[in-house]
Amino acid sequence: MFDTMTFTKVLGAFCGTFLLYLLGGFAAEKIYHTGGGHGKHGEEHVQGYLIPVEGGEEEAEPEPEIDFMEVLASADAGKGEGVFNKCKACHKLDDGANGVGPHLYSLVNREIGVVDGFGYSEVLATSGEAWTEENLNAFLENPKGWAPGTKMNFNGLRKIEDRANLIAYLQTIGS
Repeated sequence: MFDTMTFTKVLGAFCGTFLLYLLGGFAAEKIYHTGGGHGKHGEEHVQGYLIPVEGGEEEAEPEPEIDFMEVLASADAGKGEGVFNKCKACHKLDDGANGVGPHLYSLVNREIGVVDGFGYSEVLATSGEAWTEENLNAFLENPKGWAPGTKMNFNGLRKIEDRANLIAYLQTIGS
């Protein structure tokens, strides 16, 4: 039935294999060590090669600052309706019809965090501000950056034109 000699041999083979594996890893680390470190005289060793690039010292010209209000003045509410498709999963446009997020009926210039029946995150519930065009622009660009701790799980709209078009569309809802 149970042969202790066979069991001992199997266990010994397993332990021997494991020991050989550990010693092999130790030897390989000593032979092929690639981590950084310090040389004999304290100089730091860095892996890789330095490749000089011509013209690398020039600073990149900063992009010109775009005035959001100018972009908003020429925004297209029709295109904003298309951008709103990204918001439909969580937000409704009907007055009082909350979804995962609060309704967006008459949102522009409404006080932040005041929709009845919606549980806002503390940062929005206590902001004391209004959803001005500038605040909406900043929030839509980076919700978690503008309102750290917000429950809104959306990465934001990177294009300023998309944000302006969406805000122009939201201005037509409920006004």
